[in-house]
Amino acid sequence: MVFFIGISAMEVDAMKISSPAFVHGGEIPMIYTCEGDNISPPLRWQDIPAGAKSLVLIVDDPDAPDPANPRMTWVHWVLYDLPPACKGLDQGAGNREGALPPGTGNGLNDWGRVGYGGPCPPIGTHRYFFKLYALDTVLQFSEPPVKAQVESAMQGHVMEKAVLMGRYHKQGRAK
Repeated sequence: MVFFIGISAMEVDAMKISSPAFVHGGEIPMIYTCEGDNISPPLRWQDIPAGAKSLVLIVDDPDAPDPANPRMTWVHWVLYDLPPACKGLDQGAGNREGALPPGTGNGLNDWGRVGYGGPCPPIGTHRYFFKLYALDTVLQFSEPPVKAQVESAMQGHVMEKAVLMGRYHKQGRAK
């Protein structure tokens, strides 16, 4: 194992999530929003810990409704039981039937729908967090769960977490 000055081995080998569509902290392209095609962006991850049994992906916006006065976290996407061998998701996977890896569960977003709902901030620039969790168990639900149910079931089972954050503000072209 290689050690770098100021960086522990855990940080070097830690799980990572990224997107070829935007950089961490950067602007999410309009195609992935309510003003574009409202499809999920392509996502990639790596360094899933050995022994992980499943992955969870939660996408939410803590700046709702107004970043100057946030009152809630708006949930855009909830996936659970992603297979740990999966290396990411293709563009639009959150909106196409059969596009998710076999065994993946799709939860309810805050629009009350299963699947991805893109950024659509009513005011200001919002932050969107794509949070990937590696779990030492498989979560199984009989009905599509909401984020709180998934988070409750994850307690005590999170091996690692990785975060990708993108920003978006409306351009005035909502479809």
